[in-house]
Amino acid sequence: MKLFDSHAHLDDSSYHKDFDTVLARARDAGVEAVMLVGITAKNSETLVRMATNQPMFYCSVGIHPHDASQASEEAVNRLKSLARENEVVKAWGETGLDFARMHSPRPVQEQWFERQMEAAAELGLPLIFHERDSGGRFLDMVKSHSRNNDLRGVVHCFSGSTDELKAYLDLGLYIGVTGILTIKSRGEELRKQAVSIPDDRILIETDAPYLTPSPERNKHRRNEPAFVRSTLMKLAEVRGDDPERLANVIWNNTRTIYGIRG
Repeated sequence: MKLFDSHAHLDDSSYHKDFDTVLARARDAGVEAVMLVGITAKNSETLVRMATNQPMFYCSVGIHPHDASQASEEAVNRLKSLARENEVVKAWGETGLDFARMHSPRPVQEQWFERQMEAAAELGLPLIFHERDSGGRFLDMVKSHSRNNDLRGVVHCFSGSTDELKAYLDLGLYIGVTGILTIKSRGEELRKQAVSIPDDRILIETDAPYLTPSPERNKHRRNEPAFVRSTLMKLAEVRGDDPERLANVIWNNTRTIYGIRG
């Protein structure tokens, strides 16, 4: 069984003391590849170095909506250069809108979300999308962008409504499923929705160090790539699928959206 953790933040300080052990556990669990996801210009540079030095890593570059207030044209241009100059950069993001915590003002989030979608289109990179409580504004902006561009991307950590799920699928987007799926009450709606996601449009992710799945969350506060196996097993269960078959499908989906060949 080959697993691809399609979204993780392994540059987080919580891994500094046992990073090699975390990678060993991931390999033991069948995880053969991990997408490290950029959230600032500075951390994107760190991820490029990490992915260059570790064959199981790929990375994205981008500015999270929480950090939109720190964005600039200079930062976007630096990220574009990183993407052009490094084969390990396979996506742009995570970018989007987050009106739940409002760490950056709404107009600023919208400005730099639009600019980052433009940058990704210029480079031909898929997007890693973040959306929380945008009241339909995220979908409106993505639809507007898609009218003039070849839109490719994944809605990371999907937790929206069934109507939103359908709209994302209609746009050709992939859906990232996290360990929320395994949590009894919080994941109930997602388990119902997961059944209707087409085979060729579904990814699994940890969002490590966040969103630890069950049963690991009973023992570990910090999530890590090895735990993506629990999400895969629950996903196979709710879909009535063979885990090895589903793992292979998702492995191929992840390589497809991120343009990973060879």
